[in-house]
Amino acid sequence: MTVLDDAHALRDEVIALRRLLHSQPELGLDLPRTQQAVLAALDGLPLEITTGKDTTSVTAVLRGHAGSAAPGRPPVLLRADMDAVPVQEETGLPFASTVAGAAHACGHDLHTAMLVGATRLLAARQAELANDVVLMFQPGEEGWEGARAMLKEGVLDAAGERVGAAYALHVFSTLPAGFHVRPGVMMSCSASLEVTVRGRGGHASAPHLARDPVPVTAEMITALQTLITRRIDVFDPVVLTVGVVRAGTRRNVIPATARFEATLRAFSDATAARVGEEARRLLEGIAAAHGLEADVRFTHERPVTVNDAEETAFTRRTITEVFGADRVHPLEHPLTGSEDFSRVLAEVPGTFLALGALPEGADPASAAYNHSGRAVFDESVLPLGAALLAELALRRPHFPLSAGLPEGSR
Repeated sequence: MTVLDDAHALRDEVIALRRLLHSQPELGLDLPRTQQAVLAALDGLPLEITTGKDTTSVTAVLRGHAGSAAPGRPPVLLRADMDAVPVQEETGLPFASTVAGAAHACGHDLHTAMLVGATRLLAARQAELANDVVLMFQPGEEGWEGARAMLKEGVLDAAGERVGAAYALHVFSTLPAGFHVRPGVMMSCSASLEVTVRGRGGHASAPHLARDPVPVTAEMITALQTLITRRIDVFDPVVLTVGVVRAGTRRNVIPATARFEATLRAFSDATAARVGEEARRLLEGIAAAHGLEADVRFTHERPVTVNDAEETAFTRRTITEVFGADRVHPLEHPLTGSEDFSRVLAEVPGTFLALGALPEGADPASAAYNHSGRAVFDESVLPLGAALLAELALRRPHFPLSAGLPEGSR
C-alpha cells in the first residue's frame, strides 16, 4: 500500500473531522473547541504534544525511528492554520456553520483535517521516517499573527533541533484540481492604512461654516488609486483596496471626522514601505489644502511569502512522482493574498503551495472565492493534501537538494 492508498483509506475519517470543524468555526487566537477536536483526533498516536501558552495552538513532534540510519537529517515542519473568518455562511451545506457571523470560508478546516491525516499516515510509517517531524497547528492566521506567536514560543525548535525545512498548503475554491506552485515570491506582503480626517462639524445646509471631511475623504480615496498608477512601476505591482469608510450620523449633519481603512498588497516589502510613505505625504497634503488635518497610520503586517527554489523543485518532483505530472501546475504569477506562513519561510527554507479545490462542474470564473460566505471547497482534495504533506516529510533529503534534482529543476 502506498501513502496515497492509505490516505484514500482515511478519507471518511478526515472528511468527518473537516465537517466537525466546519460546523463550529472559531475566530482569532482562542479556538478552544478546535484545539480539543485536534487533540482528540491525535490521541493515541506516538506524539510529543504541547499546547500554546498565549494561544490555543497545538505542536506535536513525531520522532523518526530510522534517524540513526541517516544522521544529520534535521526535523521537517508541516503546518496547518485552524481559524475561521468573520463571515456569515450562505452555502446551505448540511454541515454549515452553526455560529452566527463566523465561517470556514477560507478552507482552514480542510488544512487542519489534512494535517491530522498526514500525521496518522506518518505515525503508521514511523519506522521508515528518517527525520523528526514537527506538526504545527496554528490559530490566528487571519490577521492575528498566530505564526508569530508560535515562533516566539519556539515551534521551530520543538523537536530539540531547529527544523531544516517547512511546508504548508492552502486550498482555493476557484483553482482547478491539482497543486499550484512557483519558486520565489509566492504571495504578496500586506500592510494596512488607517486614516482619520479631522474637520469641523456643522449643519448640512451651511457647509461654508464647517470644514466637511466627507468630500475630502472621497478625494483622498480617489487620489490613492492615482498614486498607485502614477508613482509605482507597473512591473512592480501594488493593489490597494479601501474596505472601510465611516462618517456621519444623519444626512443633515456635517460630521467633525471621517475615517477610512485600506489594505495594501505588494510583491516587495520595500515597495510597500514606499507606498506607505508616499500615501502619508499625499493624504496630509490633501487635508491641508482644504484646511483640515489627517491622522495617517501605516502598518506593515506580513512579509512577502518566498518559496525556496530548491525546496520548491523537490516539492514539484514529489507531486509528479506521487500524483502524476498532470497534477503540477506552475504558477506564472504570484498570488495577491498574504500569508503569515511567510514568517516561517523567512526563518527556514521551504515551500507554500496552493491546492485547487474547485467543486466538480463549477466554473472558476463564477465560483465564489475564498472569504465569500458562498465559498465551497471540494472535499475530494483532502486525501491528496494529506498524502502530499506526509510524502514531503518522508522524502525530504538531508543532502544538498540540488544534488538529487533532475536537470532543469535546479
